[in-house]
Amino acid sequence: MLIDFHVHAFPDRLAERALAVLAKNIASPPLTDGTLSGTLAAMDRWGVDRAVICNIATNPKQTANVNAFAAETLRDRGDRFTPLGSVHPDLPDPEPVLRGLAEAGIPGIKLHPDYMRRTVDDPCYDVIFEVCASLGLFVLTHAGFDVYSTNRVFASPDRLLRRLERSPKTVLIAAHYGGNMMWDEVEEKICGKNLYIDTSLGGLTRLSPGQAARILGKHDPEKILFGSDCPWCSSAETFRYVDALPLSGDLKEKIFHINAERLLGLILNPF
Repeated sequence: MLIDFHVHAFPDRLAERALAVLAKNIASPPLTDGTLSGTLAAMDRWGVDRAVICNIATNPKQTANVNAFAAETLRDRGDRFTPLGSVHPDLPDPEPVLRGLAEAGIPGIKLHPDYMRRTVDDPCYDVIFEVCASLGLFVLTHAGFDVYSTNRVFASPDRLLRRLERSPKTVLIAAHYGGNMMWDEVEEKICGKNLYIDTSLGGLTRLSPGQAARILGKHDPEKILFGSDCPWCSSAETFRYVDALPLSGDLKEKIFHINAERLLGLILNPF
């Protein structure tokens, strides 16, 4: 079984425009058309059983539409997709929005501090993290460098650690091995800490297999998730990259699906 915990897709009417805007800052061309149906077709080609759709509200006004799309995705394609909601930190009262997501069966939210223009340790997120903890929602955040903001890192390892200090009860997932293109700091500061990391973007951003293996080998084996960052990276290529690392078979199984099944509350695959 393979669960891709870091996938992006958009409503059909917005997908083409969304990919065109995002592609301006990304050297790699998109590998799907950005729609749910196109993503599902790619999942079938790549051998992915389930994908977590990382929806992002880049401004307060987007929050309602983003979360409506998440609820629609869960209702219509919950057999293959687990959508995440999102809340922008400038939203005046996030609690009812987060409560609505939890009641709809959505397990967590996605934040992207670069697009939200607030560093991940900013106090403006405190209430979001506090309410997520009380409702049992996890928080997945972009971590490390992003081409959208080349002059400032909004979720560096140090900032992630400060967020852990501010929100110790919230389940936190740091994407991109815990800090995109900040691998030495990840090894020194993030490995072993009480947060999840995912494997997205590693191959695309030239994380060496040796350092990838060290990061995954040093981190808590229960807190590593497989992720690709589709449509910018192929789930199949990311799987081959991780599967080729000198890690134990037990650890790879945890990365590829067991940890995600537990976090998402799915029935564990007996095979």
